[in-house]
Amino acid sequence: MSKLRFGIVGCGVISKTHASAISALSNDAELVAVCDVVEEKARKLAQDFGVKRIYTDYEKMLLDPEIDVVSICTPSGMHADMAVLAADAKKHVIVEKPMDITLSKADKIIEAQNRNNVIISIISQHRYSDCMQLLKKLMNEGKFGNIVLATSYTKWYRSQEYYDSCSWRGTWNLDGGGALMNQSIHYIDMIQWIVGRVSEVFAYCATRAHNKIEVEDAAVACVKFENGAIGEIVGTTSAYPGFETRLEIFGENGSAIAVNTQLESLFFKDGTEKVYLENYKKEDKGAVGASSAAINEEGHVKQYRDVINAIKTGTKPLIPAEEGRHPVEIILAIYLSSLTGKPVKLPLESDKEVLERIEQIKGKGFCS
Repeated sequence: MSKLRFGIVGCGVISKTHASAISALSNDAELVAVCDVVEEKARKLAQDFGVKRIYTDYEKMLLDPEIDVVSICTPSGMHADMAVLAADAKKHVIVEKPMDITLSKADKIIEAQNRNNVIISIISQHRYSDCMQLLKKLMNEGKFGNIVLATSYTKWYRSQEYYDSCSWRGTWNLDGGGALMNQSIHYIDMIQWIVGRVSEVFAYCATRAHNKIEVEDAAVACVKFENGAIGEIVGTTSAYPGFETRLEIFGENGSAIAVNTQLESLFFKDGTEKVYLENYKKEDKGAVGASSAAINEEGHVKQYRDVINAIKTGTKPLIPAEEGRHPVEIILAIYLSSLTGKPVKLPLESDKEVLERIEQIKGKGFCS
C-alpha cells in the first residue's frame, strides 16, 4: 500500500500537532486536505503544511476519493457526528480526545467502526510513551503484586483568557466538562489502562477560579478498582503556573512514580528494578501543563504510526474506539457522584441521570 492520505477537520490549536505528526511520517503518510467552517483557519493550516485542498464543507471533503483517513480536531461535542459520517464514507478515522462527551455518542462511534469495518482510533498519546509501556508491562507481569494504592494528578493552569479564546471552551454542550474531560482525561486513561478498570467513585467537583465557565476547574475523586485497589484522581486548571502530571502506583511488592510520562521512581522488594531500568530510555518531559500549547507531539507521531500500521496490515491499533470510551465513563461517573453527593458504581447502566443533572447546572458552574 502506498502513502495513506489524510484530511484534517477542525483547524484550531490541536490540528497543528496532528499535521506535524503526519508530516513526521512522510514516507507513509501525506496531509492532502484540511477543513474548517472558518476558511481563514483552514487556509492558515494549509499554508503552514503545504496543503492544496481546502474545504469549508465537511461532507464535501468526505466525498474526496483521495482521502483515506480523517483526523477529527473539532470541539469535543462534535466528535461523534463527524466520526460516524467519516466511517460511513468508508474512511478510517483518528479522533482527538475525548472521543465525545456522552456515552451514547461514544457508542455511536464504536458502532460505526464495527459497521463499516474501518479503524477508528481515539487519541491517548501517552500510552505510547516508553514509561507507560514499561508500567503496563510490569503490571501485566505482576511485578507490583497486589496493587494497594494508585493516584493520578493533573494540576495544570488555564487562564480565563484561554476559556474566552473559543466560545465552546468551558461549556457543557461542546467541551463536555472542564479540568477532567479536557485536560485530566490523559492520566485518567493512564490509570485505568495500567492499574485496571474502575469499579466505584466518590467525588467532589468545583468551579472556583474561573467565574465565566459552567464546568469544573477542580475535582477530587476517591476511586475503587476492580482488582481491589483504592486510589485518587485529582484534576484542576487552577494550579498557577501549571505543574507536572503524576501517576503513582504502590503495590505490595513495589512502587512506581511517573512524572509527565517519564519514569521518576521504580522500586521492587527483590531489587530487580535495575534490570528494567537498564533498557528504559528516558524521554523528554515536554512542556508542563501551563497552556493549551504545552504538547509534545512525539506521542501523536507514535499513535499515527500505529494507526498507519494497523490500516496497512489489517490489525487493531493500540487504541480502537472502544478503548476511548473508558475514561469518558469514569469522568461522567465522577460528575454524577459530585452532583448527587453519593458514591457511583461502574460500569454505568446509562448516562441519562448525569446528563439530566448537568442540564440543571448549566450556566451556573459547580457549587463548591
